[in-house]
Amino acid sequence: MNRNQFNVKNGINGFTKLIVCLFVLFNLEVFAAAPPIKVMSFNIRYGAAKDGTNSWQYRKELVVQTVKVFDPDLMGMQEVLDYQGEYLKKNLNQYGFYGVGREDGKQKGEFVPVLFKKSRFKMIKWGYFWLSETPEVVGSKSWDSSLPRICTYVLLKDKYANRELVYANVHYDHIGKVARAESSKLVRKRMKEFEGKYPIILTGDFNATEDTDAYKFLIEGGDNDNKWVDSFRVIHPIPTPYELSFNGWKYVREGKRIDWIVHTPDMVSINAMIDYTCDNGRLPSDHYPVEAVIRHKY
Repeated sequence: MNRNQFNVKNGINGFTKLIVCLFVLFNLEVFAAAPPIKVMSFNIRYGAAKDGTNSWQYRKELVVQTVKVFDPDLMGMQEVLDYQGEYLKKNLNQYGFYGVGREDGKQKGEFVPVLFKKSRFKMIKWGYFWLSETPEVVGSKSWDSSLPRICTYVLLKDKYANRELVYANVHYDHIGKVARAESSKLVRKRMKEFEGKYPIILTGDFNATEDTDAYKFLIEGGDNDNKWVDSFRVIHPIPTPYELSFNGWKYVREGKRIDWIVHTPDMVSINAMIDYTCDNGRLPSDHYPVEAVIRHKY
């Protein structure tokens, strides 16, 4: 090889390295420029409940205002009946809305919808499955579950970060202890389709506290699974007696969380809180919304 050949070869290698470095730096800049993702999980209490002065008609505006104040990018709701969903779509029209009724896979029964800011996210894929031994059977329930329960999920393109992620939302059974544990196993199993390829964020009313199998199986998974991350516990590593998320229409804080925001370890929690919104004694729901701020891991 003569000197000219050597210089050409090394020039090509140097140019290639430069392009790679610029590509990496460009993508890091995009990720760094992308704002973190604000996530909310909010059980809004189903509208048909006989709650007297706490009925939906008296608090629906407060529900919307509570959402607007936090201004989430992603939001999972639970106990949403069809007409409540229509009100939310009209008054939170900056969000895309996806979900189905758990009784017929259409409009009947409670929805467990996912909402996402249309300015930031594009929905690529979507789906749902029942929390049962026959997840594709409409309205199915199993184990000791008292009611059909459902998981809703979407694959989203984050236009700000130029990345994709999966966002899922659930509502576990309020009676069945076995059903809650098995639901966690099922969610982890079904999310394996996406895990490793995309970050996953999961919100929900789990009707379970941290000392239960439902929590253990969801966070730890099975053998050789990655642990998932509980946003609140990362930010608040020492439990306190004042972490209540179900209030039962009383403005109290003493108790434990049953509403969680969790994610796979390829994302990072940078803040998490319980929202104690109260308007002159009126609560937006019998659950406090829970909130987290999460970013992509570079």
